Amino acid sequence: MLVVQNTPGGGPGRIGDWLRGAGLEVEVARPFAGDLLPGALGGRALIVLGGGFMPDDDARAPWLPDTRRLTRRALDAGTPFLGICLGGQLLAQVAGGTVRAAYGRPEHGSTEIRLRPAAGEDPLLHGLGDTVPAIERHVDTITELPDGAVWLASSEACPYQAFRLGRCAWGTQFHPEAEAARIAAWDPAGLTAHGLDPADVLARAEAAEPRAVEVWSEFTRRFARVCRD
Repeated sequence: MLVVQNTPGGGPGRIGDWLRGAGLEVEVARPFAGDLLPGALGGRALIVLGGGFMPDDDARAPWLPDTRRLTRRALDAGTPFLGICLGGQLLAQVAGGTVRAAYGRPEHGSTEIRLRPAAGEDPLLHGLGDTVPAIERHVDTITELPDGAVWLASSEACPYQAFRLGRCAWGTQFHPEAEAARIAAWDPAGLTAHGLDPADVLARAEAAEPRAVEVWSEFTRRFARVCRD
């Protein structure tokens, strides 16, 4: 599969390890560092990771038009797709949904994600529990899902935490790839500006880590099965 990494610190993390462990070949493209995105996926699944941009912030991230084109190709071809944070917002926008910048209440650190009834029949989320922990780091928000999207999860501050389009394209606002330890590298001033204690944010994420690993490793293995099938 092809993974589009949008920032130097925003790599595939543990989901890359889990996907490789499930037998998939994972190629990471880093367009911010000069990697060129292909014009077509060539039978590969696609993952688009997060980043501090809006989905159409082409001036600051000039590779986004190519990323949107690949996402559109994946949707049209029924190719497995996973969009995380910016990637989920980009999926929503490409399919006709709405994303707003700096809208609603920001989320940082481990957050309780509430799975909606539709998740009980979802290939990736079924049976994982009523609530699951995941790391968040966003200020921009999906405010309207595309027509035909299956709404899968929400949180207290953000309604559209996960959705599916068609049989095999998923978008998440949260970060299943992010380990609790990654929070230690976040700018503490950014957290305190939002009224958060950096030490508390890290401690809560570390406490939730065993459950997060259990849930998101299974989620990733299921996505790998979708890709193989």
